[in-house]
Amino acid sequence: MEMPVTGMLNEDGIHVDMNHLKKGEPWNLNVPSILSRPSTSLSLISAPFSSMAITFADGVILGADSRTTTGAYIANRVTDKLTRVSDTIWCCRSGSAADTQAVADVVSYYLGMYATMEGEQPSVGVAAGLFQEVCYSNKEQLSAGIIIAGHHPSHGGSVYSIPLGGSLHRQSYAIGGSGSTYIYGYCDSYWKENMSEADGISFVKGALREAIKWDGSSGGVIRMVVLTDKGARRLLFLPDQAYEGPGEM
Repeated sequence: MEMPVTGMLNEDGIHVDMNHLKKGEPWNLNVPSILSRPSTSLSLISAPFSSMAITFADGVILGADSRTTTGAYIANRVTDKLTRVSDTIWCCRSGSAADTQAVADVVSYYLGMYATMEGEQPSVGVAAGLFQEVCYSNKEQLSAGIIIAGHHPSHGGSVYSIPLGGSLHRQSYAIGGSGSTYIYGYCDSYWKENMSEADGISFVKGALREAIKWDGSSGGVIRMVVLTDKGARRLLFLPDQAYEGPGEM
């Protein structure tokens, strides 16, 4: 049975073949694609993990654990789930590793085109809109939850969340992944608007430590990205040091 063409990003006829992307095959944005998923899933490796992003006084902070699973098997203990999509915008990925990597690749490509054509860095809202368009247009074929965060000179720090299904939500902070169900109370209790950078790092680290403690699908190291008008700064916290260091990467 032939399926209709789906995955359109806008009205100029551009389509993205998600299956080719997930298999690492070359793709052509100008060729319509049929996004049918075969009976054998292409997305066996998943990242049911803990991730979050927050706004603070000077920008945003993203954080995530590093465990990736294939069923009950831990495929990777030190996965980097924080993905750069432009100079000032990063995302946290949850769901199918193949799906989320493919979506991030598509959005990064278009944001690069935007920066070249407009002569300026895209806003976080532009990036979030692209993520939503891809996720919503292919919601029947994708298992992808995305948190987008970034800093823009005109708008400051912004955080957007796209859960399964492709809806878009702007929030002061966003949590996602299987471990997020264990830390809603923690975040409600300790969240404060306009925290300092040090307090924001402590808040994210504390929340992810609780998620790793209680969620069997979360684990490994805690990675963070701090985005301000000075650029991106990466942090790493290790379990054998009680997540107190080493800090700077």
